[in-house]
Formats: sequence, C-alpha cells, structure tokens
Amino acid sequence: MATPGDGLPSPLPPAPSSHVTNLINSTPPRGLHSPSRAILSDRFIPARSSSNLDLVHLDTSKDLDLTPYKILLRAALFGPPATPDISDRIFVGAKSGGGGAGGVSLGYGSRNVFRYKIETRQPLDTSPFRFGAGSGEGVGIGVGIPGSSEGVKSMRKVPRSPYKVLDAPALQDDFYLNLVDWSSNNVLAVGLGNCVYLWNASSSKVTKLCDLGIDDSVCSVGWAQRGSNLAVGTSNGKLQVWDASCCKKVRTMEGHRLRVGALAWSASMLSSGSRDKTILQRDLRTSDDFVSKLSGHKSEVCGLKWSYDNRELASGGNDNRLLVWNQHSNQPMLKFCEHTAAVKAIAWSPHLHGVLASGGGTADRCIRFWNTKTNSQLSCVDTGSQVCNLVWSKNVNELVSTHGYSQNQIIVWRYPSMSKLATLTGHTYRVLYLAISPDGQTIVTGAGDETLRFWNIFPSPKSQNTNSDIGSSFFGRTTIR
Repeated sequence: MATPGDGLPSPLPPAPSSHVTNLINSTPPRGLHSPSRAILSDRFIPARSSSNLDLVHLDTSKDLDLTPYKILLRAALFGPPATPDISDRIFVGAKSGGGGAGGVSLGYGSRNVFRYKIETRQPLDTSPFRFGAGSGEGVGIGVGIPGSSEGVKSMRKVPRSPYKVLDAPALQDDFYLNLVDWSSNNVLAVGLGNCVYLWNASSSKVTKLCDLGIDDSVCSVGWAQRGSNLAVGTSNGKLQVWDASCCKKVRTMEGHRLRVGALAWSASMLSSGSRDKTILQRDLRTSDDFVSKLSGHKSEVCGLKWSYDNRELASGGNDNRLLVWNQHSNQPMLKFCEHTAAVKAIAWSPHLHGVLASGGGTADRCIRFWNTKTNSQLSCVDTGSQVCNLVWSKNVNELVSTHGYSQNQIIVWRYPSMSKLATLTGHTYRVLYLAISPDGQTIVTGAGDETLRFWNIFPSPKSQNTNSDIGSSFFGRTTIR
C-alpha cells in the first residue's frame, strides 16, 4: 500500500452518489477528509487560460498574442489565412461578339470562347508541412533562428491556384502542336480548331482573327518579337502571316508538305518546323517563300527557339534530337542525342549566354541543360513525367516547366540548384501549351481539358520591386483593367 510522501494519493473510500457533485466542486462533506487535505480525483478540468484555442480560430475573450511558434504551427496545420478572391471567376455575360472588361466572350457553336470558368474542384494538399522553398510545393515558410530578432521570416509566395480560368473549346490535346502565344502588346493568340482567336489581356476583348475553313486547321501560332504580326501554321503545310492590329492577312507562304507545328521569330526572320522533318527560314523582306532549308531531323520538328541574341536556333524533334543551328549555316553546329523521347520543350537562358534547356517526352521525362559554347551537358533532372514546355523567367534566374503523363503538373524551379519553388496542379489533361506575359510575371497554360489558366509565379523586375507588390500580376490580382 502506498504511504504518504511517495508521490501517490492515498486511497479514498467509495463515495455515495450524493457526494459526486461535491467531489467535482472540490467541497468535501464533513467527516470524509481533514479540511487541510487536498481532494484528489481522476477528473481533470484544464484551465482555459493555458489552452491554445486561438490556433483553431475559436473565439476568446482576449486579443491574440501569438508567439512565433504558434504562428508557424497554425500556418503548418491550416495553411495561410484565407483571403477572399473573387478574381475573375464569375462570368459577366455579354452577347456573342461583344467586347469589354467584364468577362466578354465570343460564340463558338453552342459554347463560349474564353468565357470565365467557375472552378469547382480544388487541388488536394495532402502534406500540411511545407517549410522552406527547397521542399516546396506552393507557399514557403522561412523559419528564423530561435531567439533571434528575425523570428518567422516569410519567403516569396507562389499562389497554388490560377487567378483566372478561361474556357477554350476545341483546344487540341496534341503534343506536337503549339497553339498559344502571348505578344509584346499583351494580346494572347490561341488556335482553336480551324480558327485563331485573340484575347486582349488589358481589356478582355475577344477577336476572331481568322477561319481556315473545314479543310484546314491551326497547328501553331507565333507572335513576332515586336509589333502586331502573327504567324499561323496550318495542317496543309502553309504558313500565314496576319497583321493583328487590323485583322488583315499579310501573306501566305508555302514550302512544307505536311503540317507546320513549330514557329520561331528572329527580327524579320521567321523559322517554321514541320512534320516533313525540315525547317524553313523565311525572310519577310523578300518575296520568296523561304530563303533556306534546314535538314537535320529524321522525324517531325516539334520545337523551335531562337537565342536572345538571334545568333543560334535550337530545334527539337520527334527523333529525340536537339540540334543547334548557326544563323549563317544550313548544317547543325551542335547535335545533342541524350534524350530518349521527343524534344518539344526548349528554352534559352536570358541570364547566361549560351545556356540552353530542353525537356524530353514520356519515355525520357528529363530536363537537360547545355552549354552551346563548350558543346557540353551541364546537368540533368528527372522530373518524373513528360516534359511539354519550358520557359525561363527574365526577371529572376528561375524557369517553369509544364508536364503531361502522368501528373499534369506545373513546376517552378530555381536555377542552377534546380530546387522546386512550387508545384501547381489543376489541369486534368496534359499541360501542352505555355506562354509568358510581356512583363515576365504571369504565365498562361493550356490543356486538352479545354481551359486556359493564368498563374502569378514570377516576381516583378528588380527595378520595380520597391514600387510594386511581388505577388501582383501584370493585370492585377482581382480585377481586369
């Protein structure tokens, strides 16, 4: 039997039922215990003052005084505080063919082109702890050194959801096409079936640029680096150039025998890649359909990108090859054959001269980095899924990749560490199309789920950081101007 002083309570005799209330209220009936002895029982009622009820958003009578630990714990368990964002989810209807900033759409059969789509499915976040950008899926939380003046330090946030979703009926689920491009004048061109539509990102006005007819379809669109000229590649192997400012076709050029799925501009020079395995160099200042033909791929050409200094052209093909061409030569100066699947995704670094990134298809899944000056591979990252597109931020040394089989995700990477800053989901089909806004802050993605999704992922240019919100977009977070 326990004795007093060993830390255990003395056994109590069974109490009659009439004394239960008294035991709970700690008021002993006369004769049961000495008034100087404390009443011990097996029921514990915690003091509200020592409970962290503010972490679960319960109403308390005192103001919240959260320590860094509590802030960190609440953010980890429940995510960042929710803020209302009506964004552009609501479709403010207008008659077919109208314009304006309130969600205007053009008729497309029985459906609307670029109408605001109401999202009902939210991506599931199964991991509540996402500390730091390196682990990072979405919002990062920086942890300061305990006891330091920094406490909890917030890092740059990448919103996990698109701030705008537009319907794009008849947007094809075809890996070899390039149907979305964003101009320097802030106009988005999208190929839908046999038509090309323009969406003005400043006013939300939609314009139908052209209709190729029932015997042809749009395979690629590409804006000139400056101005309003838009190139349109077709399934019949023709290339059209349109002046989007007046919706007038400038010229039609031939030369390819099969569909034209890849386009790239270099000043007045326009390069087109085709399923006929060739690349045609076209100079709009001449009357000729093309000035030279580049033959190096053994299968369809599905990716084309000029370097920022307009001296080198990178091409990717369904033959798993990445070729680099000099502007003055008809033979490739470099051949990279390490990919094991089609190479559509190509991006030149705007920060490091001669650095080129490429992504492989389903059987490859890798992003590889090359130095075209030394003809060497710099690094390789296995992404785990088909790489459909790559684009490099001009504001920071980061790049974004979009993916298909089997995760359909969008990943923001830091370079050269290739640590993930964010992984974004939402598309239910392969994310085959990608374009970036003129200011370099916003991307638009398109997929066979017939939606266009707009994401704020990159910060503003460093020269503007002091005067603008790093999380803002080119158009604003909640309104369209």
